[in-house]
Amino acid sequence: MKELLYTIVAELVDDPSAIEITEDTDEKGTHVLQLHVAEEDMGRVIGKQGRIAKAVRTLIRAGAVNKGMESVTVEIG
Repeated sequence: MKELLYTIVAELVDDPSAIEITEDTDEKGTHVLQLHVAEEDMGRVIGKQGRIAKAVRTLIRAGAVNKGMESVTVEIG
């Protein structure tokens, strides 16, 4: 899922080298992908009223279901 998230976000930002993605699992067993981008690219990743962020999360969830993972979430910060 990290590769899919990186591929999507790299097309949105000006500085793909600043993308950092860490993967963790919370107490409920949900896989959490934490996305960090350069400060000036944050608006591009979130989008107006969070539309791009919501679309990215939807794509990641769909990819997770396709790979047999039960639950995945993306945190942008």
